Amino acid sequence: MPRVKSGVERRARRNRVLKLAKGYYGSKHRLYKVANQQVMKSFNYAYRDRRQKKREFRKLWITRINAAARLNDLSYSQMMHGLKLAGVDVNRKMLADLAVTDAAAFAQLANTAKTAIAK
Repeated sequence: MPRVKSGVERRARRNRVLKLAKGYYGSKHRLYKVANQQVMKSFNYAYRDRRQKKREFRKLWITRINAAARLNDLSYSQMMHGLKLAGVDVNRKMLADLAVTDAAAFAQLANTAKTAIAK
């Protein structure tokens, strides 16, 4: 059988990696070996950060709700407990959006939570 050198496939594979490494600093976008290492590392970062993004947004929403709730004389935990007792089912993302964009609506929800706690 004749010897197969796989030149075209190898070049295509390397070009694919170098294309993914476009924009990296220094030899990380020029040299195949270094570029391949960095691309693999970048895939790991992307995988990890897709999960961390969810945590970070939840933390941001909770911080915003807490800040707005304290303007209405409630803590975050009291606000969430009061809304649960009142049967108001609004997720944290929407509560945070209300806290930022519509303070009057958030104040009404805070009053609802206060009355539910007082009962």
